[in-house]
Amino acid sequence: MTDVLRVGNASGFYGDRFSAFREMLEGGPLDVLTGDYLAELTMLILGRDLLKNPEGGYAKTFLRQLEGSLGLVADRGVRVVTNAGGLNPAGLAEAIGKLARRLGIDVSVAYVEGDDLRPRAEEFGFGGVLTANAYLGAWGICEAIKGGADIVVTGRVTDASLVVGPAAAHFRWGRDQWDALAGATVAGHVLECGAQATGGNYSFFTEIEDLGHPGFPLAELHADGSSVITKHAGTGGAVTVETVTAQLLYEIGGPNYLGPDVVTRFDTIQLSQQGADRVRISGVRGDPPPSEAKVCLNRIGGFRNATTFVLCGLDVDAKADLVRRQLTERVGAEGVTWALARTGEPGADTEEAASALLHVTIKDADGKRSGRAFSQAAIELALASYPGFHVTAPPSDATPFGVYSAAYVPQQALVQTAIFGNGAHIDVPSPALTAPVAQTLPDDGPERYEPLLGRRVRLGELFGARSGDKGGDANLGVWARDDLGYQVLSSALTTARLRDLLPELAGLEVHRFPLPNLRAVNFVIKGLLGEGVSSSTRFDPQAKALGEWLRSIEVDL
Repeated sequence: MTDVLRVGNASGFYGDRFSAFREMLEGGPLDVLTGDYLAELTMLILGRDLLKNPEGGYAKTFLRQLEGSLGLVADRGVRVVTNAGGLNPAGLAEAIGKLARRLGIDVSVAYVEGDDLRPRAEEFGFGGVLTANAYLGAWGICEAIKGGADIVVTGRVTDASLVVGPAAAHFRWGRDQWDALAGATVAGHVLECGAQATGGNYSFFTEIEDLGHPGFPLAELHADGSSVITKHAGTGGAVTVETVTAQLLYEIGGPNYLGPDVVTRFDTIQLSQQGADRVRISGVRGDPPPSEAKVCLNRIGGFRNATTFVLCGLDVDAKADLVRRQLTERVGAEGVTWALARTGEPGADTEEAASALLHVTIKDADGKRSGRAFSQAAIELALASYPGFHVTAPPSDATPFGVYSAAYVPQQALVQTAIFGNGAHIDVPSPALTAPVAQTLPDDGPERYEPLLGRRVRLGELFGARSGDKGGDANLGVWARDDLGYQVLSSALTTARLRDLLPELAGLEVHRFPLPNLRAVNFVIKGLLGEGVSSSTRFDPQAKALGEWLRSIEVDL
């Protein structure tokens, strides 16, 4: 056992940079290479794929990446751990075995199952689901590695488990070493989204000299769970306390970060710069996991269609009102949503700059209204509506959309198994110790705010932000660049003020959680994204730019 375990990441989503897998293998020393391919939307995509092809249901991109790199994996002794198995980890493991035999490369492949609850849908009351996957933890991966697997394929495990599992196997952690497990969970959370930790999607991206081709991150893990986040030498991007902070704030809730193996205390994370492109994570504390595991459910919600009307020049409101009335008379109002983007500029020097956009989306159960009936009704208005009528693209056939929801099942009801190529298997017991999770109540901030700087600034001049989706909810993390900035942020950006700044939040439940150790405040906006990204009709259905919208607003400070 070495003192340091070097774990890299080569994929943050299904569709990430194809060459990253080989780049990470060739870029420098690694012990483990991980790939995260799954998200709530991906499970829906793989579910539909499985309906068409019972042998599908996994991320085929991973298999193609491995085909060009399996020799390197074997030559360099790098273990590969990935959740690319999706809804069919056994199928992907079998395909990897066939690939290895065809290439004449000797590798041991194992897969972890137990997350797919579709066969038990009736038992748990999951009627009519397309997918039903529990978020498993790291111990199936750990057992597969201890059993000698060179490549471990999983279905739906928590993203951080791809890092925690190898670390637990390497350092021989017990299941009650909460602090070590929590530290590795934080490292996994930083790595899971690939280049988002090395300058990608970073608010202050203009300060990074080489962002054309950012390197993917890796973590140097230690036996106590602490780590150093870095990247291969000579790669683009940067690893700083702020790029790591930004990723830590992505898709989280309160300070208690719940997982099936440990509750990680995000309010105990300590970050420090240890040199160029090296950030140390230490001090992380953990508590026993909750008694229930989260389950991702996807259902087919119906069919949808959309088009966008271009409203140029004068009388934008009157034009929008006319086409709304005309289309509603033809297809009805049920399931139809409208959004007017006032992009037109007075005295614009191009027609495009003088135009506003009116987006309309229709959803129905069977595709009859949202299909040809909607398309025909919209296009038939071309010579009979407002002056300058045209659309950005004609509506097409209706397409199915999914509806996401979360459920919870007792951890004791889950059966997790690591299965090897020779047919051997290891059953992984449920956690022996669970505990009620301490509830952290939202902190709305001070009732009164007195301006400190006495001038108007755009929030983005002082603060960074990162936002994202969790089902139908959005999170918006905002961080300050120094201690004085955090004093201003924590006192000025209250729940009430956020509502004033972002009128779209009106009527929604908003929770605010200060994280002073990260100089940050995290907001959770309940219901902003409706029933998840596939169903949402919002302009930004995953809330990826919500933080940048906030940063663009001018305020008194």
